[in-house]
Amino acid sequence: MPNPSLHSIPSVQAPLHLLLEADPSTELIAGYLHDCHCVVARLGEATVGVYLLKALGAETWELMNIAVAPEHQGRGIGALLLRHAIDQARQLGAKRLELGTGSFGHQLTFYQRAGFRVVAVEPDYFLTHYPEPLFENGLQHRDRLRLALTL
Repeated sequence: MPNPSLHSIPSVQAPLHLLLEADPSTELIAGYLHDCHCVVARLGEATVGVYLLKALGAETWELMNIAVAPEHQGRGIGALLLRHAIDQARQLGAKRLELGTGSFGHQLTFYQRAGFRVVAVEPDYFLTHYPEPLFENGLQHRDRLRLALTL
């Protein structure tokens, strides 16, 4: 498989169908999308991945969303996007990159393999911020973990 090419695009052009793979709330996405730095991964003309970075402060940025089209998962595209997001945050002046994710599942180990560490727990986050319950492998997401990487 050829390697995807990465492209910065205006956040308003971010592929919503991919963002919804990682965050099923169009309302929450709309709340952070306009302030983000957006990069997409393309294979030929097809957009197969995306990430969004947002400044929280002068030296702290947050990875708001990272997603790969389901049919392209497991091929290293997510890891490529995450490495690029970390490098991009560094270039933008970040000393720390944060993110929020569920308290279990493949996403958690994905971030931990990249060096992210748990820094906080937000109890019942998924119960209070999403109208529908979120399940993964038959288990309901309740708490959100905040992870951080020192750059």
